[in-house]
Order: sequence, then C-alpha cells, then structure tokens
Amino acid sequence: MTFFRFKTKLYPLIAITASLFVIIFGLVTARNKNLCWYLLGVLVWLCVFGCVKGVLKMLPAFVVFGGAFAGIADASAGGDWQAALSMLNRFGALFLGVALSMSVAAVRMTRSLSQVHTPRAITLGMLISMSFVPMLKGEIGRVREAMKTRGAGSVLNPKILYRAFLVPLVMRLVNISDTLALSVETRGFTLGGSMYSVYKKEYPALSDVLFILGIVAGAVTVVVL
Repeated sequence: MTFFRFKTKLYPLIAITASLFVIIFGLVTARNKNLCWYLLGVLVWLCVFGCVKGVLKMLPAFVVFGGAFAGIADASAGGDWQAALSMLNRFGALFLGVALSMSVAAVRMTRSLSQVHTPRAITLGMLISMSFVPMLKGEIGRVREAMKTRGAGSVLNPKILYRAFLVPLVMRLVNISDTLALSVETRGFTLGGSMYSVYKKEYPALSDVLFILGIVAGAVTVVVL
C-alpha cells in the first residue's frame, strides 16, 4: 500500500496547488494580524515535509527584499508598523509559495501532468520552463569562467559585457534551442492524440493529504480568529 507511507517528496500537483493557495491567501489576508503566525507555521510545515533546501534558498531574498519594502511601507505610512507587517506578510507568502514550488522536480511534475492526460504542449512547455532557470544559471557560470580563463576583464565594463559575455551567452542559448528542437523531432514528439506511456508513475500518499490539510487548516484558523 504505497498510499499509507510518509514521503519527504511531495506529490507535484499537490505541492503546486498548495503553493498557489499560500500565495493567494497571503496576498488577500495580508492585513490580518494573525497571518504572520500562519506563515511561520507554514515555514515549519515545509521543513517537516522536506522543503528545507527551497526555504534556505529563498530566505536571503525574503530578508533583503521583504525588509526593504517593509521599511519603505513603514516610512510612507508615517511609522505605522501595521503597514510594514502587511508588506512582510505579502513577501513572506510569496517566497514561501516559491520555496514550495522549487521543491518539485521538473521530471516528476511532467509525469504527474501526463498521468492526468494534460495536453502535451502544456507538459512540454512546463518542463522546459522549469528547467530553463537552472540551465541559464549554469551557462552564465560557464561563460564567466571562460572570461576569467581568457583574461577578458570585468563585466562592469560595457564593451567587455557585450563582446565577452552577452554575445557568447546568446550563442549558447541559440545552440541549446536548436538542440532541443532537434531532440523533440527525433523522439517523434507530436501534439496529436497518439498513444504514449509514463515510465515511472507518481501517486499521492497519505503524507500529501496531511500536508495539504495542514495548510488549509491553518488558513481557516487565521480567518476564524
């Protein structure tokens, strides 16, 4: 019985649904005084269910951007701490939702969408979009290393930035795009209704149900109180 087991990796569709719920609920109820406690509870809840890496990646961004915009809101409101708290709540909900979505692997998301018979154009587009940011980060790192090897200088110089960084990066992205198009074509990918199979299927478990129930129960508590 695979359902009655605790998984540290959340079922992708449940994770994305919970991510959207946290973001929307946080933005709608940002002025609620109890929302900050709910967001702290969600933070702990994510860590319990194996999203620690995503939380740690988003924490510095939240501290920088959330703190900056909270300070701006406090100053513009004449020292009203409630305005600053509301801004922190908005950024907290946003970054927690992003941290949750970052815990989902692109391949697992694609498998889950294929199982529920999502149109192939959507599954392929989501797979490419979820893989694009890590790929872009890796390519930027390679171009920077090539610049250091050649002694091209600093990217702060506009001429060097254009000739030694932007041009090679764009050429790499164009080559990757061509390779991707060729790969899709050679694998016989079609947008029609031809039969296909999923190599490794994804199924929700009891832990996934407990996770989403905890998220929703916390939100209901905030509204009731």
